[in-house]
Parts: sequence; structure tokens; C-alpha cells
Amino acid sequence: MALARRLLQLHMRSHLTALPLPSRNPPRLLPSRGYISEMRRSAFIDRLLRGLRSEISFLADSTPPPPPPPPAPFAVDERPGEQWARLRRAFPAPSGGEEEEVRVDATLVDGALPPTRSGTDTGGPPRLHISVKVVVSKPARPGVALTFECSAWPDEMEVQRVFPVRPGGPAPVQQYGRQFSELDEEMQRAVQDYLEQRGVDDDLAAFLHSYMEHKEHAELVRWLKTIECCIKK
Repeated sequence: MALARRLLQLHMRSHLTALPLPSRNPPRLLPSRGYISEMRRSAFIDRLLRGLRSEISFLADSTPPPPPPPPAPFAVDERPGEQWARLRRAFPAPSGGEEEEVRVDATLVDGALPPTRSGTDTGGPPRLHISVKVVVSKPARPGVALTFECSAWPDEMEVQRVFPVRPGGPAPVQQYGRQFSELDEEMQRAVQDYLEQRGVDDDLAAFLHSYMEHKEHAELVRWLKTIECCIKK
């Protein structure tokens, strides 16, 4: 009996010594890869939002002065969210004629040239360029119009091309145009007088540059706020 008890004690002692002892420093649980990726993504979005808000705040503090009113009797269609704007006016009919509608579509600043005088760079600010399309139509005769492609410089409205639009089935057809520089001097003067009588002149070019400076600033702020809203969702 004593021998059996002794063997049992030896057997139990061998099992106890085989069991691992608890560690004084239990292993640390590492975060999963998904958790780390989410943390990095959250930190990146926070930095991006801070940068956007800082830029929006800066632009809000540096808003250019509001543009003057458009030359009468033009009315402005601001086209928020677009990279262009439209001006309209009615041109009263001459005696026995038909009233005309003058439409002016102008882009934001889309180019620049170095300041020159007699072909020499003066070292001043560049001459900013705005593309302008002028359409003169008669509501009484839909589909018939004269179209002028122009360049608006800060101090000058320059005609580039002239072409008519004629009816052509379900949609008007733009006819082949002529470069303004190809016209003889008398015809060039006639075209300039025609446009100036309808308010498309150097004063309108100056207004467009002032207006587009303000619109470009507003469109940039609108775009940044749209990006901010998309990121926050």
C-alpha cells in the first residue's frame, strides 16, 4: 500500500513539473492591421480637412472687391458652379427694323500674354485674356444670327472671327466664318461700329475682367467647400 501511494506521488509530481509556469510579463496584444489602417486613414482625413478649412478661411479673408455693375442695359446670368458667365441685353429696333437680342458668353481668365509696348516687354503684370462669344439674334426670326468670337483684354475688346448662323433643319447651322484680320479696313471698321453700338466695346472688356476676378475667387471657395463636404461624408 505504501508503495502504491509513493508511485502515485511521483506520477503527480511529473505532471506538475511539465505544466508551464505563468509568465511574469504576459504577451502584449497587438492591434490588427485593419485597425491600424483605419487609424492612419482617420489621421489623413483630419489633416486634409484642416488644410481645406485653412485655405477656405484664408480665401474668405482675401475676397476681392465686388465688381461694378455691368454696363447698362446688360444683365448678368452668373452661372454659379460654371467656368463662364452670360450677359444679355435687348437692342431696340431702328426705325422700321426688328428688335435684337445681344448675348455675350465669357469664360474665366484662360490665358495671358507678357506686357508689351511696341514689341518690347515692359516688365509689368501680364495681360490676362478672356474668351468671349457674342451672338446677335432677332427673336422674330429664330435660327438667324451673327456670331463674333472675341478676345477681352483688360483694356480692349478685340474681334477675332465673324460668322453667320442660318436655319438648317431641326437645329441652326453655323456657316463658315472669316478671320477678322482678313477683312479689309472698311469692313473691319463696320464690324467694330456694329458691336460698339450694341455695347460690346472696351468698357465691357474691362467689366468682364473685374467680374471674372470676383467669380473665379467665388468658384474656388465653392469648389473647396464641395470637396470638404465630400470628405466629411
